[in-house]
Amino acid sequence: MNETKLSPDILKTKQHFEILDGLRGVAALAVVVFHFMEVAYSDYSQDFIGHGFLAVDFFFCLSGFVIGYAYDDRIGKMGIIEFFKSRIIRLHPLVIFGSVLGLLGFLFDPFGGHPELYSFGKTALIFLTSLFLIPYPVMADRYFNLFSFNAPAWSLFWEYVANIFYAFILYRIGRRYLLLLTILSAAVVCVVCYRAGSLMGGWGKDSFWDGLARISYSFLAGLLVYRSNWIIKNKLGFIGLAVLLALAFLMPFSKWNWLTEPAVVIFYFPLLVALGAGATLTQGVKKICSFSGKISYPLYMTHYAFIWMFGNYYASHKPGPAQLALIIIVSTTILIGVAYLVMVIYDIPVRKYLSSKRKQGQL
Repeated sequence: MNETKLSPDILKTKQHFEILDGLRGVAALAVVVFHFMEVAYSDYSQDFIGHGFLAVDFFFCLSGFVIGYAYDDRIGKMGIIEFFKSRIIRLHPLVIFGSVLGLLGFLFDPFGGHPELYSFGKTALIFLTSLFLIPYPVMADRYFNLFSFNAPAWSLFWEYVANIFYAFILYRIGRRYLLLLTILSAAVVCVVCYRAGSLMGGWGKDSFWDGLARISYSFLAGLLVYRSNWIIKNKLGFIGLAVLLALAFLMPFSKWNWLTEPAVVIFYFPLLVALGAGATLTQGVKKICSFSGKISYPLYMTHYAFIWMFGNYYASHKPGPAQLALIIIVSTTILIGVAYLVMVIYDIPVRKYLSSKRKQGQL
């Protein structure tokens, strides 16, 4: 379909579920704190936010709901190519920025790292694959992350896979088949967790396919919640739901993970999405939800270059518990500020520019 034939209404962004936006920000903050803490506590049972990684599964579930809401009734009119353009404009500017930030952090880490061990060609290839979201887990000193310069990009890779699957298959199938796929993928999640002892995989070479299991179930579940109209009216509000979401991340890390983690992912997160979509938003926290939602993706995609530096600092300086707490609190606050600046100065202007070019038929 030619761009000139697309009506502005088809390209227009729908109204947001503001409490769900706010919860996305809570999940992004949990990821940042979790990444700091896992540097200091390799034993996750000693980590107060040892299940912070489950925020990614919540992201996936939320994504399925939001994609269904935003595109189910218009992807047929706009076409698959335009759908992909929409997703790339929304997601990829920060993939690029996170890769550049990761490269700079790798080359100029004041606390360590060994860029001299990598040739120019090898470094360039790692960077290019990061820019184009092509998994390339070759850095042993970075635990064979799929994306060595921006580790969290692994979930964006699977997000893109889910979007492709949605465009070609999921938006066309009925609720019955969607339910069947969701049940089958739930079984796979249980098998993966039982085998690995946790659902933490997906980010590295050895656990690559765990990522497929995690995105498959949660994305399908979110889509199913939307299509089934499982929106639960309630008065929990943003604060109440934020507390309920945080409980999943603060859940103890134990030998029962094979049971508790699938329960949270399969039942609890879809329930929270259904509650978040139906919750009443009070005027007092509306701005908090809006800010939280807007900052979530920039924070998620820009924080990890700093985490590598923190890891090298921690290894060489071994700060005590009090100092560690102060560093994490101050650093997280700074990272939120950096994410805000990146959003205002880079992400929003770039997306506006690309969107205007698209409306003019030049993209």
